[in-house]
Amino acid sequence: MRTLTVLGSTGSIGTNTLDVVRRTPDLYRVHALAAGHNVDLLVSQIVEFRPKVVVIATSDGLNRLSSSLDASGLSRADWPELKYGPAARVEIATAPEVDTVISAIVGVAGLEATYEAVRRGKRVGLANKEVLVSGGRLVMQAVRDCGAELLPVDSEHNGAHQCLRAGNRSQVAKLILTASGGPFRNTPREQLAFVTPEQALNHPTWRMGNRITIDSATLMNKGFEVIEACWLFDFAPSQVDVVVHPQSSVHAMIEYTDGSVLAQISATDMRMPIQYALTYPERCDAPVPKIDWAEARKWEFLAPDYEKFPLLKLAYQCQEAGRSETCTLNAADEIAVEAFLNGQIPFPAIHEVVADTLAKVPARTPRDVGEILEIDRESREAARALIAARAGAVTA
Repeated sequence: MRTLTVLGSTGSIGTNTLDVVRRTPDLYRVHALAAGHNVDLLVSQIVEFRPKVVVIATSDGLNRLSSSLDASGLSRADWPELKYGPAARVEIATAPEVDTVISAIVGVAGLEATYEAVRRGKRVGLANKEVLVSGGRLVMQAVRDCGAELLPVDSEHNGAHQCLRAGNRSQVAKLILTASGGPFRNTPREQLAFVTPEQALNHPTWRMGNRITIDSATLMNKGFEVIEACWLFDFAPSQVDVVVHPQSSVHAMIEYTDGSVLAQISATDMRMPIQYALTYPERCDAPVPKIDWAEARKWEFLAPDYEKFPLLKLAYQCQEAGRSETCTLNAADEIAVEAFLNGQIPFPAIHEVVADTLAKVPARTPRDVGEILEIDRESREAARALIAARAGAVTA
């Protein structure tokens, strides 16, 4: 039986992880949950899964959680130990009782706990892009040094992991990641300046959080996945291709040196890659719909438009540069996406803000998590200043 800590238990990946646990309670036991601000959902998870420890983001959240648990009717004898803050997240990620950590906290807030879990040799199911985008060199060195298992939960990297099991790594020529193309795949480039946040949030395939949905609309999300893939599988950026696949059935492909291509195909249901990360190298029945091969279907594969979606090209360039550029890329993108959603900048300016931030923030090679977080902070400040300057220029 695997003993789990779920970082980000009230988000999409966290709730899907707990659904896998719910359906196979003989395989998993939940030791700890960490959540942000969704107290109501967290209380229901505590009542159902009875974790030993629960961590929430803030002290105010801790007070609200205590009050809600009082109102839930759960006996105080059955309450978990309640904690808050980053240090407590590290504590539950590194607890000796835990062998598996699901890393699903959004943003760099999940970096330190995930890194420390790796340093303790845990199996980590990674769903947090920022961990490798911001700190890939540091994290992967710790994986090698400490004998940890880092198993991707993102559907594309999980698919690549499955395909790579079919042959020798030395025989692999290329990794191919698929992208849905987002809501603006067929929108003329000149019209992108007029798209609204509501239009950008209308993803044709997935239902996700606001930031990742906008990143899918700009193809920045696929750029982050290229960076992740390079770290996870030891590929050079030139060995990772992106193709637009609107149907989102093929998640990744591996091209071998003899020209053979293996594809991983499954329903668009995150419980499959989550369960794969939990049970690897075994496979178990997953609570997801199977593909009906008798049903008529059409699959398309198209080259991405790097001029229309320049953030994808910028991600390749940052990974090629090889220092802290990818950390700045992530931080600036988050601030620019927030500004777009708040109506402060138009859609194409997301790229402009990110590119200008990269030009402004000096690149260096971070030696520890503290330096990564400092680069992240500096990059966010620079991006905010650029956005404020744009607003001032418009009103002047």
